[in-house]
Amino acid sequence: MAKWKDFIQKNTTTILKDNISWHLMMPGANTTPWQLEGVINTLQKEEGYGDLVAVENKTVVTDASKGDKLNKFDVVYNKYNVPVKYNFKPEDMSWVPYEPKGEMLVLPKIYPEGIRLPDYFFGKNIIQLPTVKTHIYTTTTCSMKNAFGGLLNSKRHYTHSVIHETLVDLLTIQKEIHSGLFAVADGTTCGNGPGPRTLFPVIKNLILAGGDCVALDAVAAKIMGFDPMSIDYIRLAHERGLGVGRIDEINVVGEDIKDLNFNFSVGDNLASNVGDLLWFGPLKWLQKLAFHTPLVYAFVAGSFVYHDHFWYPTEGKRRVKKWMKTPWGRLFDSY
Repeated sequence: MAKWKDFIQKNTTTILKDNISWHLMMPGANTTPWQLEGVINTLQKEEGYGDLVAVENKTVVTDASKGDKLNKFDVVYNKYNVPVKYNFKPEDMSWVPYEPKGEMLVLPKIYPEGIRLPDYFFGKNIIQLPTVKTHIYTTTTCSMKNAFGGLLNSKRHYTHSVIHETLVDLLTIQKEIHSGLFAVADGTTCGNGPGPRTLFPVIKNLILAGGDCVALDAVAAKIMGFDPMSIDYIRLAHERGLGVGRIDEINVVGEDIKDLNFNFSVGDNLASNVGDLLWFGPLKWLQKLAFHTPLVYAFVAGSFVYHDHFWYPTEGKRRVKKWMKTPWGRLFDSY
């Protein structure tokens, strides 16, 4: 698993940070059960690496407990006796003030009252468990974006207009607070289109792993068909020395990715069109009114109705049904 022992500190608790982009099962959107099982199996077999804890977060549009069940995380965690903690439950962890040592690009401006982080994360290893997919706001999303839900509280949507800079700040913080950082990204089924939810599942039979999140995300972007250095969060992280974003400087072991190009594109859906107008477009000046006041709940409700009660029943289920007939779908069904 990509020399993981070079990055994960022995005799230290390791957080497994799974990815629930959508509590509903959508191939390519969420961590897969075999991705979880492979990582857990690998660590538990080695002396000094078996202290594992899964940590999950909620968002304004996802339900962690529901996502656990529908994506079969609970089956894997129960099988291997891995406890699950939630960063939004006071009995599991508290949010405490944190003053980053490294230079921040935007977080102090977003949170002028101070940056707060979950106290449970400090001094522990973390393994990010994303999937390889496209994203309506960041073009691609992989290991760096996976820290977003774990390290920011329920007001994380405040950062969407500066999302690339936010991800760079979060990587700086991860390197400061964690004893070890590693990532395993599932590309057995990748997500193409207006992700992270309304995706076209595309089977590619790949797993990416590495201790440099910038390099891993750059490789993911490259194979999806994008120039990594044209994606701001990868370029900024590379320029700030947080990792390697240039493909020709990355040592890729295993698959020869030189000619690998999935020709993915992001596209839009109804929700992203509205978001583009308010986060990046001509209505950007209305952001504080729309997202920093109770009016935000109208947008949350609209997103929930559109995704869960319109798009998924009319289009998503059809894509899931087709995927369930594939070898990966049958494997999912076996859990």
